[in-house]
Amino acid sequence: MYDERFVTPMRQELTQLGVEEMRTAQEVDAKLKDAHGTTLVVVNSVCGCAARNARPAVAKAIQHETRPHKLTTVFAGQDVEAVQRARGYFTGYAPSSPQIALLKDGQLVYMLERHQIEGRTADDIAKDLTRAFDKYCEETTAA
Repeated sequence: MYDERFVTPMRQELTQLGVEEMRTAQEVDAKLKDAHGTTLVVVNSVCGCAARNARPAVAKAIQHETRPHKLTTVFAGQDVEAVQRARGYFTGYAPSSPQIALLKDGQLVYMLERHQIEGRTADDIAKDLTRAFDKYCEETTAA
């Protein structure tokens, strides 16, 4: 596990945007089990591709006029039980960090894995996410 003092700024990059943290398995189930509508789940990480690509892409994508109803995150290498439980909703995908999932009515409908994040620009990843939002989400008012 990483020192929380080191991880806190990385958590805040998403939480200051209104992305809700899920730090326990119970919190994950409360947000994802039997969920209605669309939910974005960001598996955050200390790695460079999370800092350089994933978190900035999420920040851009959630400004889109169509976006998920709920924005959530878990932190790999830190909130172990929460991450494990969240990944239990990602049927058919191996664990990766970072990882960005979109669920609709509790079912996985879209996934970006590390190999689709690493080495790409935040703008390109944000475009992938907004295309998924347009396909699976109803129009909302961006924050």
